[in-house]
Amino acid sequence: MARRKKQSTLEDFMDLTAMAPWWVGVVLAVVSYVALHAYAQHPMPSTLQPGQVGSFAVAGMGRALASAGQYVLPLIFLAGAAISAFRRRRAGQLHDSAARRADGVAQMTWQEFELLVAEYFRRQGFGAINHFAAGPDGGVDVLLTKGTDRYLVQCKHWRALRVGAQPVRELYGVMAAQRVAGGFVVTSGTFADEARKFVEGRELKLIDGQALQRGIRAQAAASSAASRPAAAAPEPGGGWSP
Repeated sequence: MARRKKQSTLEDFMDLTAMAPWWVGVVLAVVSYVALHAYAQHPMPSTLQPGQVGSFAVAGMGRALASAGQYVLPLIFLAGAAISAFRRRRAGQLHDSAARRADGVAQMTWQEFELLVAEYFRRQGFGAINHFAAGPDGGVDVLLTKGTDRYLVQCKHWRALRVGAQPVRELYGVMAAQRVAGGFVVTSGTFADEARKFVEGRELKLIDGQALQRGIRAQAAASSAASRPAAAAPEPGGGWSP
């Protein structure tokens, strides 16, 4: 997939914050403001001893940076939190759409497909982080966690072509290098026979578009059933007589 050009450190902070749950960004904003504000307000020494000119200059630069950073860094973290909240809300909308429409998966963009896949695994009890950061990601689009175990997910939003064995082998190599518990390759299309043969006996699962659609519909049905109020219990002595 296409990736963005190299970006600044502040943009990297925002992207990393956007990967986490929204409340993480809010906490980081508060903590960074309190810490930098305290440092910026710390009084400078009124007199200098011999040999302290260099350290005084460094401390002055640090306080100047803290004075600006106490506002800039919290704003970056809050922007990341807002992006995270938007993505989670959008992921829920995509899940609802995919559950209702027969072509809900195939008609998405690759970005939407990755959001949907992360939401699909969240509803199975995984923690899920989308990898939207710039730069190569080793073929990993979503990182899953469950307890102490980690799982890697590669998304292939291919509408017409079948996913062959090569992308599957590549993900398996990344899994071995990172020593994770397992992995998934998820596509909106289908898998070639050689890809299915490759995963036999390995902790690597293939999920094609039809299986993903069925799973999403089952999740939506379970969620709808859980949200309905339970039927009232029959009154004593009521109901059908034997």
